[in-house]
Amino acid sequence: MGGGEGSTARESLKHKDVEKVIMCDIDRMVVNFCREHLTENQEAFRDNRLHIVFNDAKDELEKTEEKFDVIVGDLPDPIEGGPCNDLYTKPFYEQVIKPHLKDNGIFVTQAGLAGILSHKDIFTSIYNTVKHYLVSLLHDIGCFSADVIAYIAHVPSYADSCGWVLASDEPLKLDVEQLNNRIQERIRGDLLYLDGASIVSSTVVNKMICTSLLKETQVLTGENVRFVYGHGLTKNAEE
Repeated sequence: MGGGEGSTARESLKHKDVEKVIMCDIDRMVVNFCREHLTENQEAFRDNRLHIVFNDAKDELEKTEEKFDVIVGDLPDPIEGGPCNDLYTKPFYEQVIKPHLKDNGIFVTQAGLAGILSHKDIFTSIYNTVKHYLVSLLHDIGCFSADVIAYIAHVPSYADSCGWVLASDEPLKLDVEQLNNRIQERIRGDLLYLDGASIVSSTVVNKMICTSLLKETQVLTGENVRFVYGHGLTKNAEE
């Protein structure tokens, strides 16, 4: 879902056992521009396993009967009047994501900035929404081993840390040695950033953020929303 510049597709296609990647993005202009000019991702755009769909991701998922091993939300942050706000809500996770995940499938979404000063903007509420409703739904259908993990990495272009939330209906056991072995077996070429240790360490958040995640009570429903206004901006900021 999203990822029109092709980077998420590029990294997904590094896995030797991946048979098909569907990249659904609403902005044809962005995709075409990046396909032509972003040299880092041109090989991915030429890969026959990549299928590009220009549509709203929610609409595309609702009309397909296909189920997926992994669904990735590489979406813009929720902003007032933004196109992706519904894709961070309880109804979307319950009614659209879960029915289109295979058993033991994985859902992961970007969840906004997650630094010391920024993690309460949307990161904690997205985490709580995924945890409270996606996991509760899985429990309701008799699955008691679901897992939700928040993880963080510093992203220089944002001058801050960013957060993600990963969920599955099976326990997500992150073991350094096992992850390194799987990278060695499954990945074409070398990874420049990730290895087993860095993957595991990204899930260890500092005490302040961990406390905020545990104390967060807001669940995003569509009517109950939280927006990102940007550094130095407020809801009522004048132009």
